[in-house]
Amino acid sequence: MQEALTTMLRMQDRMNTRVHPEWISQNFAWHRAIWVECAELVDHHGYKWWKHQDPDLEQVQLEVIDIWHFGMSAYFRQDSTAEQLAAEIMESWPSPATELSVLDSAEALAAVAAGEKRFCIASFASLLRAASLDFSGLCRQYLGKNVLNFFRQDHGYKDGSYRKLWDGREDNEHLMELLADIDTGSADAEAQLYDALSTRYAATA
Repeated sequence: MQEALTTMLRMQDRMNTRVHPEWISQNFAWHRAIWVECAELVDHHGYKWWKHQDPDLEQVQLEVIDIWHFGMSAYFRQDSTAEQLAAEIMESWPSPATELSVLDSAEALAAVAAGEKRFCIASFASLLRAASLDFSGLCRQYLGKNVLNFFRQDHGYKDGSYRKLWDGREDNEHLMELLADIDTGSADAEAQLYDALSTRYAATA
């Protein structure tokens, strides 16, 4: 687990550095991004008792992965290494995680983010479990979303020229289809997925 955490932390550092070379010193409001993503997750799951709603588990899981991006980012400090942070996260990771519903675990995570301005590993572990994701599923989907984020940056996400809808569907949907055919344990998994995204994006232009 610690090795996988270290790998994901390094990947997140590369992504954040791509957006801003001095991202750690900027003290971005990661806590705010976390509670906003929690709200989006709740919307995908459904909370309106006054109308029929079917939970969209795939979208819920994608929001969990987005929260993980911001949560890991919140852990970084100027003098920290990925190995040190991985050890800290492991120490805070509950075993087993508290069993809560998707809505209750999302609210618990959002409450800490909004009220204490920090990322709560214990609440995130509960949300992961509630969203039917284990740690290996987190690693797999994180790799996919990290590659997509790089792909977006390379294709104009920052200047607004990137097309998020491909043939009427969001890029996240295409990502999940393509990810199903990738062995994320292979050394070139990131390159394989990036190439697959490039091919499909070009075909839908």
